[in-house]
Amino acid sequence: MEVDELVDYITAEVRAVIGARSDWIEAPHPVEASENRRFFQALMDPNPRFWDEAHARTTRYGGVVTPPAFAVHAFRRPAGELNDSLAAAGDPDFDGVSRAMRPGLPKLPVPLSGILNGGYEYEFFSYPKVGERILCRSAYLDIYQKQGKSGPMVMVVIEDEYRTADGRPLLKSLNTMIMR
Repeated sequence: MEVDELVDYITAEVRAVIGARSDWIEAPHPVEASENRRFFQALMDPNPRFWDEAHARTTRYGGVVTPPAFAVHAFRRPAGELNDSLAAAGDPDFDGVSRAMRPGLPKLPVPLSGILNGGYEYEFFSYPKVGERILCRSAYLDIYQKQGKSGPMVMVVIEDEYRTADGRPLLKSLNTMIMR
């Protein structure tokens, strides 16, 4: 048995962040027709509700909408922001991922160096429309430890809620991040 197999990373400080929720954060800009086009083309889903205004007006959506998972990808670095996450690439301790997991959530006090995406679950409610503003808030739903073949793993379950600026729900996602 390795020494780190006995380490309990779920300390009182870690347990204290379970349930922490961020404020609503707005995407840097409204949904744009061009980014919607790139998104549905990348999905290889040319449904006319994503691009043909005349067709989309005849649907129950009343106008052009994005594919349902678009909201997740609306949160990128704003054009005027100079902080590029790749700028830290020269730091030998930087693995390309923020330890805060999501903007507005507290940093996780877990001294493990690697992060692996353990998967997503989605619940879709409605489609974002071109021109709408998208907001998101996140919460740590659970943090627990499991023993893997090569040592302990800390599982971090994060819920992200997406809605429009007028409060219409778009989707919820559950993401499990694995810290090793």
